[in-house]
Amino acid sequence: MACVSMTFNPDNYRNETEVESKLIVHYLLPALGYSPETWNQEVSLGSIRLDFLVFASQIMPINVGENSPLSLVIEAKAPSQNLNPHVGKLHRYLSCLQVSYGVLTNSKDFRIYERVEQRIELIFRCSGAELETQLPVIKSLIGRAELFQKKFGLSSPNSSNSKSKTITGESDLIFSNLDAQNPSASTTFAFPHADSLTPQISQSLQTVEEPTPIQETLGDTIMKTIAVYHNKGGVGKTTTVVNLAAALRKQGKRVLIVDLDSQANTTFATGLVKFDDEVNDNLKDCNVLHVLSSEESFSIKEVARRSNFCNPPVDVIPSHIDLMKAESDLNSIDRSRMILIQKLSEVEHDYDIVIIDTPPSLNLYARVAIIAADYLIIPSDLKPFANQGLKNVKALIHEIDGFRKFLNKPPVKILGVLPSKVSTNAQFVKHALPRRMQVVEERYELEVMECTIYEREALAKSSEQIRIVGGMEIPDPLSVLDFQPDSQSAQEFENLALEVLRKIA
Repeated sequence: MACVSMTFNPDNYRNETEVESKLIVHYLLPALGYSPETWNQEVSLGSIRLDFLVFASQIMPINVGENSPLSLVIEAKAPSQNLNPHVGKLHRYLSCLQVSYGVLTNSKDFRIYERVEQRIELIFRCSGAELETQLPVIKSLIGRAELFQKKFGLSSPNSSNSKSKTITGESDLIFSNLDAQNPSASTTFAFPHADSLTPQISQSLQTVEEPTPIQETLGDTIMKTIAVYHNKGGVGKTTTVVNLAAALRKQGKRVLIVDLDSQANTTFATGLVKFDDEVNDNLKDCNVLHVLSSEESFSIKEVARRSNFCNPPVDVIPSHIDLMKAESDLNSIDRSRMILIQKLSEVEHDYDIVIIDTPPSLNLYARVAIIAADYLIIPSDLKPFANQGLKNVKALIHEIDGFRKFLNKPPVKILGVLPSKVSTNAQFVKHALPRRMQVVEERYELEVMECTIYEREALAKSSEQIRIVGGMEIPDPLSVLDFQPDSQSAQEFENLALEVLRKIA
């Protein structure tokens, strides 16, 4: 077809409509061997809204399942949009419809994901500028002939010039408004009542809003330890720790949280403070202070508590206000900085990831955390004082890396500065936020992470949940992923978990 030879230039597209029309319809689909009758645009399927649904073959009837000819979902975004927040939605689409491959692109960034059982994996990525030269590779992965051969074991797909199709199972699912002469026509899957759907499709539609976690495996089975640190308070450190832990747990990782901040905010946020009077304090005799104070007793297994602030649950080493007054005593113990390393090594086969919350200071506990960690995340609201504090963070890391060298440990790897507690004001996000990110990278020579955590109502309310027990209000916080799993905040932490998993693999 003539349109296959079109020159692709990612700088030609100004909005999502142009990405869909020029890139997907007139360039990519023809180049991959898909004629107009093999794909549909603006597809509505229950609560799912797809930009493009693509077929390797016109086989009737169509059932949602492993042998379905539904082969490819394409989601197009505006050139200015970051693709990371849309990965979770693509996973829902592929899982619900049991489609094998998905494409995400904004013309600047082009990605192909493959569904592998109940997770999706990024199998190809290139920039828009590389798209033309990478087309043979892309075609080998998601070209129509190639997908047909993978799915049905035949060399070429059956052609069909039908202008309309009826998808049938135990119910009639009408595929309407498909016109081969009008590739951009809107296509709607019109469902009758949920009760009349095949059990398989009905179940898929009911669970589309609660997807199975996107799982990415670590490169090996060695436990990874991540410290979350900034020496300035109020930058979203605790929020990052608890919700990142929940997101990683939902990816199937075994997670341990260690709270090394004497303010015990993470201990509160994970729901371990169930008392409203210090007389009933059930943490004072078994907490992180005891872990750090004794080489022989108070192992991780003894002190860790199961927290149900997220589902599945995570284990938490709680903190306590007593940690504050014990710092000078611990400083006098020669091996105090290495006790946590020792005790974590004893459970290295019990957890995949350990996340350590730290105090907003340059004290002993911050040092203990960074000495024990393999990786470091630096949450920051990117405001001037937080940015100035990055000099102190870098100085502390430099000092600790010297001590780690003495222990034959490599330097701690900084995963990046995580923009957190960021305003959602549109003008701020458009103009001020990029400048602040640029300051971090240019002035402080620290990488800014891909994900951004914004200040949102769901995130605030999730930690404020309570329940009434015996006439008393008992704190009952939830992770935002459990409080509002379909919220933007939940999606942001899902994306953060994926970014972290990718970087520590």
